[in-house]
Amino acid sequence: MKRLIDLFKNKYFLVSLAFVVWMIFFDKNDLFSQFQYHQQLNTLKQQRDFYQKETTQVNKDLDELTSDPQKLEKFAREKYLMKKDNEDVFVIVTPKKEE
Repeated sequence: MKRLIDLFKNKYFLVSLAFVVWMIFFDKNDLFSQFQYHQQLNTLKQQRDFYQKETTQVNKDLDELTSDPQKLEKFAREKYLMKKDNEDVFVIVTPKKEE
């Protein structure tokens, strides 16, 4: 018990303790902020990976569309409902089931 009292009377220990408490709780880069930064970094990494995959897929689709006219025609018909002059297009929409 005497050692503990002597420890709290030591000015170097008190200054060090105050510094640690300040850095953990009150500083601009406290532990809570560091945790939030870490979560934000993980989210941004996931978004980066997603967009890299999407970019590679879009580039692959673009290469296919520019190299094959039949695929380009199929894409235009499906996505933009384009048609030839002598054709009629019927769009069938299935209703989504509500939960």
